[in-house]
Amino acid sequence: MSGGGNRKPPSTATQRLKQDYLRIRKDPVPYICAEPLPSNILEWHFVVRGPEKSPYEGGYYHGKLIFPQEFPFKPPSIYMITPNGRFNCNTRLCLSISDFHPDTWNPAWSVSTILTGLLSFMMEKIPTLGSIETSDFTKRQLSAQSLEYNLKDRVFCALFPEVVEEIKMKQRTQRDLSVQLQPLYIPDMRSNRDEDLFGAPPHNGHAVNWEAVARQPPAPRQPDRKLGGALTNLCVIAGFVVCVYTVRFVLHNIGQD
Repeated sequence: MSGGGNRKPPSTATQRLKQDYLRIRKDPVPYICAEPLPSNILEWHFVVRGPEKSPYEGGYYHGKLIFPQEFPFKPPSIYMITPNGRFNCNTRLCLSISDFHPDTWNPAWSVSTILTGLLSFMMEKIPTLGSIETSDFTKRQLSAQSLEYNLKDRVFCALFPEVVEEIKMKQRTQRDLSVQLQPLYIPDMRSNRDEDLFGAPPHNGHAVNWEAVARQPPAPRQPDRKLGGALTNLCVIAGFVVCVYTVRFVLHNIGQD
């Protein structure tokens, strides 16, 4: 008997998941891509791209689905791996589409259905076991941090090379934009005359805030000491001359009397 006769026929779960994989490749779920492990079709990993106009915009959120051998008659376990501000990481999530609620599970639901339901629940704020409550500001911070976080995950990089390249391209764009927005640094080439005009000392090569300098009142100019001394002497001489003529005028009038 050939060795092929001892092979076990594929399980119902394997057959169904292969069908779901072909379906999801042909008709992807919006904002989500998913791949099973090459070594284990019962473990799927997915990436949620944060939808526009949401606190998750720009983020990449890695998670996984663990299917039982009895799938599709029993639901999978759902985990989030990337910090996101909505769910705890590496914790089974209590959702109507997860193994926490086998009573509400429908065997007709596919992997696409599960991922669509997960994204819908992620956009809401309804609490459940495994969910957390954070501000939109925190979610946006985690969204920005998710890029670098996912690049450190070997499984993520192995299963989603196109997403990895997309993230790296986005990082390069952000770095280029950051360089373009850096303030202009000007070497210190101003003279003392400039200091008098602007009322501010030289900046020694640091960025000059010309707007702030323009708002400063002009520094009071110091009077020329030589000019001031000459004016004082002139006033003294003029006063002496006036005094002499006044005395002579008085003496002349007295003599006439």
